[in-house]
Amino acid sequence: MVWGASSGAGKSLLATALCRWAARQGLDVAPFKAQNMSNNARVVPVDAEDAHSLLGEIGSAQYFQALAARVAPQVDMNPVLLKPERETQSQVVLGGQVDAALSHRPWRERSTVLAAFAQQAFARLAARHEVLVIEGAGSPAEINLAPQDYVNLGCARWAGELGRLRALLVADVDRGGAFAHLYGTWALLPEDLRPALGGFVLNKFRGDAALLAPGPQQLQARTGVPLLGVLPMQRDHGLPEEDGVYSAPALAAQGPRVAVVAWPALSNLDEFAPLAGAARLRFARSATELEDVDWIVLPGSKQVSGDLAWLRAQGMDAALLRHAHGGGRVLGICGGLQMLGQWLHDPEGADGPAHAALPGLGLLPLTTRYEAPKRLRAAPVRFAALQAPWQDLSARRWPAYEIRCGRSWASGAGAQPVLFDAEDQAIGWQGEGAHVGVLGLATHGLFEDAALLHALLGSRVRSLEQSLEGLADFVEQHLGAATLRALFSC
Repeated sequence: MVWGASSGAGKSLLATALCRWAARQGLDVAPFKAQNMSNNARVVPVDAEDAHSLLGEIGSAQYFQALAARVAPQVDMNPVLLKPERETQSQVVLGGQVDAALSHRPWRERSTVLAAFAQQAFARLAARHEVLVIEGAGSPAEINLAPQDYVNLGCARWAGELGRLRALLVADVDRGGAFAHLYGTWALLPEDLRPALGGFVLNKFRGDAALLAPGPQQLQARTGVPLLGVLPMQRDHGLPEEDGVYSAPALAAQGPRVAVVAWPALSNLDEFAPLAGAARLRFARSATELEDVDWIVLPGSKQVSGDLAWLRAQGMDAALLRHAHGGGRVLGICGGLQMLGQWLHDPEGADGPAHAALPGLGLLPLTTRYEAPKRLRAAPVRFAALQAPWQDLSARRWPAYEIRCGRSWASGAGAQPVLFDAEDQAIGWQGEGAHVGVLGLATHGLFEDAALLHALLGSRVRSLEQSLEGLADFVEQHLGAATLRALFSC
């Protein structure tokens, strides 16, 4: 189990690296996170062993961890997913499906139900696999939440009942205070779980590791827990950050200047990770950040009407329209596609506050209506012929995924359908005339297809498989193969 001394300490990447390292040793390993809070999600089978299984959502981190473990992703790996909609409200996805009733219950009241459901998923997964790599959430030392903390404490006890739990505690040393974080977390752990803590890990270190002395020795003297290793800062690991931080690593020195609008309810930001290696990428939250760019990308949104209002409040709509009218490229993905249209209809409040007709940006002649249930799909799609500047996508097929409750259709002239699903239904449009640079797609995953990325940008970036192998090499180098073998032999 990987615990963190705080959010953002590096739990997800460490768990991913451990999954791949264990898989390379021939272990039958799978990831598990009882509850994830993220708007980065993927579409997977509810039961990976059933070819006709329903589809559901899990957090992207567990999706990538499953690929690292070389097993098929499935819903039991992340049985509870909370998707933030507003500052004080999240949508509850239980077993891959939206549970509207639980979404409106107070957190403490619903935690008993969620814990029982997660424990059942844990038991099923543990019965199928030799080893589980479990990711905690936040910190296991939030004593105000301890009675309801099934994600860290409860899950550790479920694993402990099998008699073979070993936990790591990772801290972000770059932010300062790491020794205090590690010691304080150890001190606040319930006494029955302290023996499971097998070691500390310092993450995101920059500088001379010798300067850490005598901190590790003093920490072990106080806790009895050794420091297993120090992981250097690694920005170019090739995988998305789980929480979708609004910063892009400076990986590409050339390529188009691409601005991704980072509105408050942004979703599926992780799909842009490959773009950071092929373009000069920025995440924009002001109108000035949309100036002097080649592309503007409107990404997915968990709450389209709210993010559209935010875009207008920042004056970013005017900057976007100037860019589009001037022939610049605009790419709308899922919620971004819906905003590009003329009208948004949400009479039942499926996307947010109910409204009869909300005007969109008017760059594509589309109308969108929101209604339950969500459309969840992971299937290849195909492009038809496109005009410049998007002509390099013509006639290409690619594996895409859809997570949306909005249904869009052409409601006038001025755009051509250019993307089609397996049933030959149009799910993407390109503008015409002055707006030929505007492209809207209802699907995610465009930049994760290496061939499409190369066609669009002329760049080849590291493959996902290469990134996963690199992470395993990284942890073996800095923690040591002997330490890792000892962890997995408990």
